Amino acid sequence: MFTFPIPGVRKVLDRGKADAANNGGFRNPYYGLKPGEGETPGVWLVGDQGVYLMSNGKLASGDRPLVLYSDECHPVGNPDWHDYKHRHFGGDDGIEFIGEQLIPLFDRNFRRTHLHVQLSGTEVSLSLITR
Repeated sequence: MFTFPIPGVRKVLDRGKADAANNGGFRNPYYGLKPGEGETPGVWLVGDQGVYLMSNGKLASGDRPLVLYSDECHPVGNPDWHDYKHRHFGGDDGIEFIGEQLIPLFDRNFRRTHLHVQLSGTEVSLSLITR
């Protein structure tokens, strides 16, 4: 289980859209294996050094995407991040694309404060919670 503050997720999505507008679209979430598929606004849920959401707009040379670490799995300030990542994301690095469904979800649930992401062996579940 990973949680992200909704205002931060919105910033990541907005940055991805701005990057896409300035640099020719969105990056392919399938590492180029499915050209033309999935090149839409969204975020990547990334597990490597911590677990974070990353914007997917194409970047200018040398630019870095905006990232937002989960509350539970930030490598700076959380000494247990590594164990938590292994328990809830797995031991290997990985990436999951989460598409445009986030904004309508946020817009229907104004009182919720955080995006809650849960992974199973076969799916990514999204819900909103209040903290």
